[in-house]
Parts: sequence; C-alpha cells; structure tokens
Amino acid sequence: MTNPSGTVAAEPEPITLDWSKTALVIIDMQRDFMEPGGFGETLGNDVSRLARAVNPIASVLSAARDAGMLVIHTREGHLPDLSDAPPAKVERGAPSLRIGDPGPMGRILIRGEAGHDIIPKLYPRRGEIVIDKPGKGAFYATGFDDILRKHGIENLLVCGVTTEVCVNTTVREANDRGYRCVVIGDGCASYFPEFHEMGLKMIKAQGGIFGWVTESAAVLQALKPQPNRP
Repeated sequence: MTNPSGTVAAEPEPITLDWSKTALVIIDMQRDFMEPGGFGETLGNDVSRLARAVNPIASVLSAARDAGMLVIHTREGHLPDLSDAPPAKVERGAPSLRIGDPGPMGRILIRGEAGHDIIPKLYPRRGEIVIDKPGKGAFYATGFDDILRKHGIENLLVCGVTTEVCVNTTVREANDRGYRCVVIGDGCASYFPEFHEMGLKMIKAQGGIFGWVTESAAVLQALKPQPNRP
C-alpha cells in the first residue's frame, strides 16, 4: 500500500507530506490555452510550448488517483454574459480574438464551451473536484479554500499552466492562507521558457518563500507503494 506519508526530494530542501492532508491541484490545462485556435494562440503565443507539461502531470495524476489522494482541477473562464469579466481584462492587449468572441472551439474562455474544457488526456474523473475561476488565482471568487479546509488539506501539490501566471498566483494565494505548496516543475509550462524558469526560482527563493519545487519523478518515488515488512 502507499505510505501514509512520503518525503519528496525538492528545493530548497526535502519535504515530508502526509498524503491524507495533501491535494493534487492541476491548474488550467484547458483547450483554450493548450490547443491551436484557443485564447493562448490569439495572444500570439506558440501553444506547443505547453505540451511538455502534459505527460509529467498525467503520471502524477495516475499515481495520485491510485493513492486515493484528493484531486482538484481548475479552469479559468467566464459566464456567458461576461458579468464576471472586468473590462480591464477583456480589453487589454491586442489579441486576434477577445474573451467572449466566437472561435473554432466556441466562445473564447466562456464556461460551457469546448475550448474552456480540460484536455482529454487529463480529463477529470467522476467525483473529482473542478474549480471554475474567473481570475488567475484559484482562491479568488471561488469556494476553493472552503473545499480544502473541509477535506482537512494542509499541503498542495501544484502543477499546470502557465508557470508565471495562474500557477504562481495560486501558490502565492495559498501561501498567505497557510498551505504548504510543492510545485512540480516539469508539470508546469509557459509560452515563455525564461518566465517558466524564473517563476520556479521565485517560489523556492529565500528558503522557499512561497513553497518548494520538485519534479514529477520525485513525487512518484515518494508515492511508490512500500512492501509490507514482517
């Protein structure tokens, strides 16, 4: 059986996690960010750069499910009437399509549209929690904190996209609320490789000011079932 706790090799130092008090949080692995024709591409980004995170996340997701760990997925997006989308967000920049505009996967970043949904390889199983959020962080205008506290969660294994935006924002919000965050570096990605690198450095700097950074292989090792000892 899986150890009730495990020590994860991480920076700035190893961390021991009680799995019953740990949730895997997979941030915004949505078609609108990951696939051609979605919001990420309308901003002029090379969406293929996010693909590197998919297999590491899939491996940890499988192990977390086998271990009975709480799994939470997030999706950034807005109500069809855009009442939860501030004009400052909708109007910024010069994308080829703005939030709410019709695109090849439905209206851009609108809840219920195909592009808003999670990619098939990481699709939530029945019973897994999905947090629909209107902002970058998972705590803003959601029930995320209440859900974590209801389940007795103290530690978050965090992965997803993009490293410097929604991942970093969620980790910072979680840190302020007292959660210990372990970010899976190869399970995160950015349209800008230098932002990915610096985003991880900011989390683990100054003795882990926002949290710890690890790799998927280290999490899998810590979750590996241990043989029964006589």
